Amino acid sequence: MVEDRRLAVLRAIVEDYVATHEPVGSRSLVERHSLGVSPATIRNDMAALEEEGLIAQPHTSAGRVPTDQGYRVFVDRLSQVKPMSAAERRAIGSFLDGAVDLDDVMQRSVRLLAQLTRQVALIQYPSLTRSHVRHIELVGLGPSRVLLVLIADTGRVEQRVVETGVAMTDDLLGRLRGRILERVTGQRLVDVADRVSDLPEQFASDERPAVTAVVASLLETVVERHEERVMLAGTANLAKFGEDFTGTVRPVLEALEEQMVLLRLLGESRTTDVLSVRIGHENEVEGLSATSVVTVGYGLGDDVVAQLGVVGPTRMDYPGTMGSVRAVARYVGRILTEQQ
Repeated sequence: MVEDRRLAVLRAIVEDYVATHEPVGSRSLVERHSLGVSPATIRNDMAALEEEGLIAQPHTSAGRVPTDQGYRVFVDRLSQVKPMSAAERRAIGSFLDGAVDLDDVMQRSVRLLAQLTRQVALIQYPSLTRSHVRHIELVGLGPSRVLLVLIADTGRVEQRVVETGVAMTDDLLGRLRGRILERVTGQRLVDVADRVSDLPEQFASDERPAVTAVVASLLETVVERHEERVMLAGTANLAKFGEDFTGTVRPVLEALEEQMVLLRLLGESRTTDVLSVRIGHENEVEGLSATSVVTVGYGLGDDVVAQLGVVGPTRMDYPGTMGSVRAVARYVGRILTEQQ
């Protein structure tokens, strides 16, 4: 009973501090919340919460503010993520449904998430290493030049111009395209190398140089990791929270300029659709110890192909932010599935 009441007091402190950015005192808790106990009891509960390291007094005679640990307990004890209203769901659907290709989906999604949360939004492009081959096309650009186009089930499109070094007839181009499609259509990109590595041996000796060049280019496309990209929007939102950061917001902005930092924030190797909330010093990235990062995976059905999320000050609306992140992820996944 006592623990439940103290959690209620902590929840009230977090909610008031997020809303007002003012240290919260026992008097304001009595006035704003129906906690069902006397002011003296609330003061005792606040003293206990402070002793546990869940709230702190920023300066003498001030109220209390949540600590990173306090926010963590608040998030872990959330009974539910704030649901989106019917109007918000319709707005998300109509905005994202108008996307014409993957780039448009990514741009619309990250802009929408920044608007919904009023934070910095990030979205990782679907990773080729977690995708399957939908189609491969070979287009002759000249006697010894070929355009290789790889289309993944996630909507990713990769193109490479291949210099074959020798003339390549339309007949050879057609036969090679057919052989490649027969072996790799519907296969995971990580399995493509094993399925095409012996293809040159299936062609005549005078055709092998051109076939080898095309196959090598295909292998480079599916095994290189430079395709991991992150798009972000809403960095200007940080300006509204300048006072939330010790000294200056500059370290946060500098960290967000680095692509590898963004990949780390989104969890480059993670393949989960479970919401993750990292608060304050739980973020190992230098410069982001005063921020919270909310992320979740999105994908095709049960297959998570990438992550999206937001970065903002620890003083954020966690229930609302978590709800928005989850909702946008679900819509992005639905769109990718429908585009297959």
